[in-house]
Amino acid sequence: MQTIFLIIVLAPLLGAIIAGLFNVSRCMAHTVTIAGVGLSFFLSLYTFYHIIIQGQGPYDITLYTWLISDGIRFQVGFLVDHLTALMMLVVTFVAWMVHIYTIGYMHEDPGYQRFFSYISLFTFSMLMLVMANNFMQLFFGWEAVGLVSYLLIGFWHTRESAVFANLKAFLVNRVGDFGFLLGIAAILMYFNTLDYQPVFELAEQKQSIRLELLPGYSASIITVICLLLFMGAMGKSAQFPLHVWLPDSMEGPTPISALIHAATMVTAGIFMVARMSPLYELSPTALGVVLIIGAITALFMGFLGLVQHDIKRVVAYSTLSQLGYMTVALGASAYTAGIFHLMTHAFFKALLFLAAGSVIIAMHHEQDMRKMGGLRKYMPITYWTALIGSLALIGFPGFSGFFSKDAIIEAVHHAYQAERWGACFAYYAVVGGVFITALYSFRMFFLVFHGQERMDKHTREHLHETPWVVTLPLILLAIPSVVIGVIALGPLLYGSFFAEAIFVNPAHQPFLAEDYHGVWGFLIHGLTQPPLWLALAGVATAYLLYMVKTDWPALIAQRFPLIHRILSNKYGFDDFYQATFAGGSRDLGHHFWKTGDVKLIDGMLVNGTAYTIGFFSSIFRQLQTGFLYHYAFTMIIGLVVLLGLFVL
Repeated sequence: MQTIFLIIVLAPLLGAIIAGLFNVSRCMAHTVTIAGVGLSFFLSLYTFYHIIIQGQGPYDITLYTWLISDGIRFQVGFLVDHLTALMMLVVTFVAWMVHIYTIGYMHEDPGYQRFFSYISLFTFSMLMLVMANNFMQLFFGWEAVGLVSYLLIGFWHTRESAVFANLKAFLVNRVGDFGFLLGIAAILMYFNTLDYQPVFELAEQKQSIRLELLPGYSASIITVICLLLFMGAMGKSAQFPLHVWLPDSMEGPTPISALIHAATMVTAGIFMVARMSPLYELSPTALGVVLIIGAITALFMGFLGLVQHDIKRVVAYSTLSQLGYMTVALGASAYTAGIFHLMTHAFFKALLFLAAGSVIIAMHHEQDMRKMGGLRKYMPITYWTALIGSLALIGFPGFSGFFSKDAIIEAVHHAYQAERWGACFAYYAVVGGVFITALYSFRMFFLVFHGQERMDKHTREHLHETPWVVTLPLILLAIPSVVIGVIALGPLLYGSFFAEAIFVNPAHQPFLAEDYHGVWGFLIHGLTQPPLWLALAGVATAYLLYMVKTDWPALIAQRFPLIHRILSNKYGFDDFYQATFAGGSRDLGHHFWKTGDVKLIDGMLVNGTAYTIGFFSSIFRQLQTGFLYHYAFTMIIGLVVLLGLFVL
């Protein structure tokens, strides 16, 4: 199995190297990268079958030791258990679909080979992250996906907005990664190892260690570590208040938007917290913080999707909200529900992004929904697959999102009944978020595919369904968006699927096997709960506002200008960060330049040295008169001084 694991990781890397560093043709570039990721997918499928179906494993393998310092071993290795196997399957499948889709989307782009190299390298980085068995390799994968996302978001580097977006993403993630690195450093300091298993085994013993954060105030070292690690997750998974980079990442090409938002970078934080469940279960404080942050993100980021006109940005804010749902699940100790929703979300969100990209291609790269409408009759495949993705997103009964989202809401309700800190607010936030999700999702759907055709005449005359390399991934992603929830519900939530990979305190366990009465029982229970009726109400409201009373949205915006302005300004976070942190950094740099560079270095050290030498030279120059008696007099004075010193 070690050889198989190596091939899974290295096949995308090899494709990235060939496409990126060698002067290969466009055909060769997409062939080697698609073949590499496809090979990784099929080997991940075999790994899933071998470990889960056949029950062989888990595997904890050390490949080689990179460094030994003061007895601490820095190693590269793989931990492949049920959690890893599931993540490998999701990452490679979605990445494979995105690679195929890219042939159609980027076929006219001059950076064709470079883009394929980047997305293949991105897949390699994510696989290194999820397969790691130690914190050093985890950090390598963590930073690698951040670096490659920087390259991909700013892929069209001639656009000023793209350069601004990739720099913004990079800097915001560095804020979270600073805390993440401090958390790893604290683990190394107190556990004297970076391997997962020894840390998990020693965690309960270290719980009694207190760290004085402020005079008179101390906290458990486990709590400090968990909060620092979660800072990293807040950056990577775009949680409030480090969420501002994700909508701007839409400046990158649509395929990478799907890859970042669906199965790779933004899910890294969710996966990391689930992997660290043995630590988080020892810190109620950390779980409470995770719960509150996730609830704020789930509800308030959803509101922003209601006022967006860019089709990709609507889907982006949807991603923010759904990531909030996953984070809420983690805070409620429902790690299995969080990973379940991560999996279902990967399929239907990749589907929605790629469907949006299909629309953008047909509309000659127009992304404003106000210039679309009536596309159903021109793009039937895109229409039906987008409908499937939208129904899965809102949690329509029978679709994958219904099972995973309802599971999260049930888990939060369980935490609410147990009077967990923050669970009351979280419960009402995720329930209210169901209505908001349905409203912005079908607002987008109706504006794009139904109603009056608002495009220009030239665009209308050339509208048609996109090529098969675009529609085939849509169809293949639509299938799991429908069926994966039914298949995975029992094993993931109520079975022992994650028994060896995720630890849950029995007092926190929200899903008990005796409560499970099959898929049909879960479905019937969901039909009687408020989330379903709120979702239907959201769809009905969207239909009323954007199909029947189409003038109402503008009237509502005029009637509530303050609320509309707050939402349009994204609560002011971008402006605040731009004015304080970005502007403050520029002002600080300007001050350092004026004071340190101009006055201190140039003024005092460089020019000051020259001025001092010139000043003394002008004095000493007066001694060189050319008269012999002046020199004799100077010698006598010098002799007198020396004699005086000698006598004294």
